[in-house]
Amino acid sequence: MLVNINRLEAALKEVNEIGASKGQGITRLAYSSEHWAANEYFIGKCKEEGMTVRIDACGNVIARREGSEPQLPAVTCGSHLDTVQHGGGYDGTLGVIAGLEMIRSLNEKGVVTRNSIELISFACEESARFGVSTIGSKAMAGKLNKESLQKLRDNEGVSFPEALAAVGLDFTHIETARRSEKEIKAFFELHIEQGPLLENSGREVGIATGIAAPIRLEVTIQGKASHSGTTPMNMRQDALIGAAEIITELEKAALEEAEHGTVATAGVCDVHPGAMNVVPDWVSLKIDIRGTVITSRQIIIERLFKLFRGLQKRRGLQIEARILSDEKPVVLDKYTVRLLSSLCEAQGIAYLNMMSGAGHDAMNMASICPTGLIFIPSRDGVSHHKDEYSSIAQIAKGAALLEEVVLRCAEEVQIKPSGTFKNNMDRSKHHESRKTKSII
Repeated sequence: MLVNINRLEAALKEVNEIGASKGQGITRLAYSSEHWAANEYFIGKCKEEGMTVRIDACGNVIARREGSEPQLPAVTCGSHLDTVQHGGGYDGTLGVIAGLEMIRSLNEKGVVTRNSIELISFACEESARFGVSTIGSKAMAGKLNKESLQKLRDNEGVSFPEALAAVGLDFTHIETARRSEKEIKAFFELHIEQGPLLENSGREVGIATGIAAPIRLEVTIQGKASHSGTTPMNMRQDALIGAAEIITELEKAALEEAEHGTVATAGVCDVHPGAMNVVPDWVSLKIDIRGTVITSRQIIIERLFKLFRGLQKRRGLQIEARILSDEKPVVLDKYTVRLLSSLCEAQGIAYLNMMSGAGHDAMNMASICPTGLIFIPSRDGVSHHKDEYSSIAQIAKGAALLEEVVLRCAEEVQIKPSGTFKNNMDRSKHHESRKTKSII
């Protein structure tokens, strides 16, 4: 089936006007007014296509296209509309808008499916605001630690429960976002690769076989502020020097684990009081360590904690480390990988079976249903940046594959006259159905 790629491109452009700053990329932090405006855009477009829409207690937007047998588990797809600070227009957003175009395409063709199809815009996929990623899909999969969430605050001091309240959600009910395995037949996510493998290999599509997962830490280093001109070098308790040692050791440890594909980054460093003539008193680091081999990640963690103990003795610093999240790598359903691979072969798409180095909502959904993760190339491997880009031709390949796999799993039973689906959703349930063999 062919998607209307011009319509998909136009919708991407429309939604990406929300939160855009000229020359500065797009900023739609989780639960912000910009994020919620993008959700409202999405909700409006889904309702135009005859879908019912609800928002769960964590802020996931779930749009449903009824099947001829709505009591059956739904086939789901989607991604996220929140972004990092000054991000690009494809990460997450593509998966949501490609899903919307799929629904439009099925409606235009009058396709009726046996299983209902749900399109999901997950909440708080990015860790940019609260330091924890994929919160919405964790809630749906029943993986949330409510006590830890309650303690989270953003850079403005807003707590996670307060952020929910700002968009009309009640944190005390967040567990109700959990969904049963009986409700969902399969989940598919279309995403940009966010790396260089597909582009370098000349492949058009990546089929993820597994997803690396991060351990994230917040490390605080307490030293002692003093005058930079009058305090001898051997009498200083410089928190920033301690942080520098931690960052350097982090890199060394990750390089030694490179054979396992493990990587590590200290992406945030806050220094106080932040004056040129004052020895730093306090530093906060946020560290991301990720990979598919749990023992490799643990080696890096152990090296860091050994260094923390040494810094406390050698430099008189007080160091505390708090684990923000500790997620387990995911191996995706092998049958689903084979299904996607076979569809690529049938469509003449050059594909690559590959691991995902980045975390995605798919990693949480995989714990409750068979899950497929489809990648398209990212130019120069760039992501989380205003220059993030995938060509419309590359998008077309991924969107066509998404539509085909969802339709296979939702089981096309009938084609009605073009354009009649939205006006005849209820009547279509009573028509004689020509059932096809279940794919998943």
